[in-house]
Amino acid sequence: MKLFWFIPTYGDGHYLGTGIGARTTSPVYYRQIAVAADDLGYDGVLLPTGRSCDDPWVTASALIPVTKRLKFLIAVRPGLVSPTLAARMAASFDRSSEGRLLINVVAGGDPVELEADGLFLKHDERYELTDEFMVIWRRLLQQETVTLNGKHLQVAEAVNLLPALQQPHPPVYFGGSSPAAIGVAAKHADCYLTWGEPLEQVRQKIAHVKEQAKAAGRTVTFGIRLHIIVRETAEEAWAAADRLIRHLDDETIAKAQQVYARMDSHGQQRMTATHNGSRSGLEIAPNLWAGIGLVRGGAGTALVGDADTVAERINEYRELGIDTFILSGYPHLEESYRVAELLFPKLRTDAGSESPSVAPKGRSGEMIAYNYKPGSHR
Repeated sequence: MKLFWFIPTYGDGHYLGTGIGARTTSPVYYRQIAVAADDLGYDGVLLPTGRSCDDPWVTASALIPVTKRLKFLIAVRPGLVSPTLAARMAASFDRSSEGRLLINVVAGGDPVELEADGLFLKHDERYELTDEFMVIWRRLLQQETVTLNGKHLQVAEAVNLLPALQQPHPPVYFGGSSPAAIGVAAKHADCYLTWGEPLEQVRQKIAHVKEQAKAAGRTVTFGIRLHIIVRETAEEAWAAADRLIRHLDDETIAKAQQVYARMDSHGQQRMTATHNGSRSGLEIAPNLWAGIGLVRGGAGTALVGDADTVAERINEYRELGIDTFILSGYPHLEESYRVAELLFPKLRTDAGSESPSVAPKGRSGEMIAYNYKPGSHR
């Protein structure tokens, strides 16, 4: 089981959809979260992409020297960057980080944002381009000379002279719920990512991806993106979920849903369908809460409950074949500790995994009367 955290480069705070309790995010804050995740034993961090975010490549590069083992899942955007440049970026980052790069292929789901960035392709055409992009990118990182005259991309005698450290290339993560996306993922992904949907929907998606990958002569692993609201008791956890949206008004929800409605992302459409912009019925499956998706695009669901219950829900996804869990919570610095302290002992033990390869160093708890370690006096 691999456990990842999240670097919130588009903002952070105590509440959703409001300036109340908002936190100023800065390079210093990103470093705090990355150092915490590295020390707590998370396997890696996801950096988001899009015009509302700080650039993930620049941000992640600044985090290399302040971390030791943390891996960085960074977006490559076919159509917004050339495959030859993307290959050089990947090779450079991978060598600089001593093999800590993971690639997140993002074809994009908002036509308005994509057109502002100069990409004027329909949904399925973007995945045609992505397929060509990944053929070039993967072959370049395998030190091949590549000539391709595709429908969307053309290169002649392209080479990548300086190889990545990880061979044949840094691992490729790939999301997307449409037939076009799954078809391309089956050909190129090492790990297929889904957002946090109810178990039966995830089970069906995994079966479909496996079938497509088998037809392509490949196998893939699976990951899931989830928010986490975990507390010592279920009552505290659900109260925290309610607090997260306590300042969220109907006008803000309506504005957010207008933006998501224009998107052609099948995954976003599936996320929106979990709540349809309504506050009622937000628990869409046992302990799976869709309140975050009222105003947040992309991953919009959270597992809510006490540590035992949330661990049980996570292990249900694991039984479906998911081995990578990309988690987050608001605010991200504090919640990185809360999740590690409450959930890691349950997940690492229940999953049969070892403890984190780098355990936090130092004293655990405050000394009692200058003489006793917590618990040792009993």
